[in-house]
Amino acid sequence: MSAVAKYEAPPGEQLDLDLEGELLAGTTFCVVDLETTGGSPSDGRITEIGAVKVRGGEVLGEFRTFVDPGQTLPAFITVLTGITDRMLSGAPQEGDAVPLLLEFMAGSVFVAHNAPYDTGFLKAACDRLGLHWPNPHVIDTARLARSLLGRDEVANHKLGTLAAYFHASVQPSHRALDDARATVDVLHGLIERLGTAGVFTVEELATSMRKVPRQRRDKRHLADRLPEGPGVYVFRDAQDRPLYVGVSRDIRRRVRSYFTSAEQRPRMTEMVSIAQTVTAVRCATDLEARVRELRLIAQWKPPYNRRSRHPEKNVWLKLTREAFPRLSVVRSVAADEGLGAVYIGPLSSRSDAHDAAAAITEATGLRACTQSIRPGRRAPGCVLAEIGRCSAPCQGTMDPAAYTPTAARTRDVMLGKDSALESTLAHRMKVLAEGQRFEQAALWRDRLEAALRARDGASELRVFAQIPQIVAAASRTGGWDIHVIRHGRMAAAGFCPTNGEPRTFVQTLIATAEHVAAPAPPDSAALVAETRMILRWLDDARPVAVDGQWALPIRPSVRK
Repeated sequence: MSAVAKYEAPPGEQLDLDLEGELLAGTTFCVVDLETTGGSPSDGRITEIGAVKVRGGEVLGEFRTFVDPGQTLPAFITVLTGITDRMLSGAPQEGDAVPLLLEFMAGSVFVAHNAPYDTGFLKAACDRLGLHWPNPHVIDTARLARSLLGRDEVANHKLGTLAAYFHASVQPSHRALDDARATVDVLHGLIERLGTAGVFTVEELATSMRKVPRQRRDKRHLADRLPEGPGVYVFRDAQDRPLYVGVSRDIRRRVRSYFTSAEQRPRMTEMVSIAQTVTAVRCATDLEARVRELRLIAQWKPPYNRRSRHPEKNVWLKLTREAFPRLSVVRSVAADEGLGAVYIGPLSSRSDAHDAAAAITEATGLRACTQSIRPGRRAPGCVLAEIGRCSAPCQGTMDPAAYTPTAARTRDVMLGKDSALESTLAHRMKVLAEGQRFEQAALWRDRLEAALRARDGASELRVFAQIPQIVAAASRTGGWDIHVIRHGRMAAAGFCPTNGEPRTFVQTLIATAEHVAAPAPPDSAALVAETRMILRWLDDARPVAVDGQWALPIRPSVRK
């Protein structure tokens, strides 16, 4: 009778892992091999379990036990494995052995050679015992080997053949623990092979079990001379035109992944087939890399990038400076906010801007016609005026001075100084909902959200983008990421190591920073997406010096 090795999890060990992006070097693998009575998982039974737990090339523990199948072994199984009925007599029952294996492999990536066979028997055992199968990430070394090793390298992909190819320390023998140990060496050999192709995470390893077209695999050399570390990379065609701009904390590793089966997006597969060169811009910090990516995409509009290609499509909602002000959708901000105009936004589309305008008009009673008019004259073609339902002052019955309170209230609403927007629209939605007019209530909800989004965004930019200079730092392993921000735009970036002189480093960074002119409020001197990216970074950063006054607006915590 064999002893069962019971695995005790170390205190505080996390058993349920989110493995997306988990580095292979820090991942725990549980390599499992089963011997069975043969047949299907529903009819056959497990006779022996062998498992080896490894991480970073180090064996953490082993598990081995015979299992009493409760049935006589077929003769061919005894011949194949050397296991006899007498060896299984008195061994643990399935109900004892399988739960111990599940405990041993908890929190690990499940690895097996021809994994569907082993997982099929374990799932069937769990069903019989009423146990929950943990559904771990599964790596099949047989399938992985078929995607990596051609017939010019190995005659077949059997465990014995692969163990010999990778010079495994244990030769498989159709016994569970020996076969599991051999599979460990095969796994490590395959991972080493994948490392040269830039596969370093569990997610990439799992997708690498798919075959890679030779055309894509042959372009791996494009990543050979790229730098390691954070930065921007650009795929270019034969005419040196940018095809795709990306960003990574490790440029070389990320670019290599495009030439493996880890990349499955059809759009990227097409892009790689066209690409002839890859260039890179090394950056001092992650934030600098992401900002440069954003700027290059907006400048070049590469055909295979989808995000941030057309920032010029953003629009603003403007309260005009006319005698009878109105809301107008504009492409850019002029320097007239101090003269009576008010801007909110930017919004991603004209449709969103019209929704925001409808909400503000409803809340303030501002005229809704879009034409520019003179006092006392009717807007041409105004349908509402023709049917007597328009209350706008363009009917010639109201002096401009009498319209001033409405315009002033609209300015306050757009600047966040008046809560009429929230209260009026909340009441309207309540009335519509009580009347079971839910579609109309949802329409006004969307309009309110568009208006609040535009107002809050403009309030944030109105303050932040007018600050002449902010110097801020965020800690990183080995030192500090330091950025100089001027009028919402990143003007300089650098990394100061712990053994450096911070004062001198900051002074040098400021002296070499880009000159940035002040924008017309509430616009930013950079792409709005860049300014908002910087604001998110500042949430976790420490201000070193601020030239000006930085006071972020207070937003309502609850909106109804």
